[in-house]
Amino acid sequence: METFKNRLRDHRGARNLTQADLAVMAQVSRKTINTIENGVFVPSAFLALKLARVLETRVEDLFYLENL
Repeated sequence: METFKNRLRDHRGARNLTQADLAVMAQVSRKTINTIENGVFVPSAFLALKLARVLETRVEDLFYLENL
């Protein structure tokens, strides 16, 4: 079985951005960023691409599948 994981917090932290900063840049709520980082919410492809663009990285660097 695989599970959806992310490195959003790591990439955000590397740029010294708060969740609120990233939320403004991606035009979503801070709560959305929080729920993605905590694995509660899986972003749409559109939002994943938008976050990657804002953080100047590839989607594959932010999100990945992990085998259990």
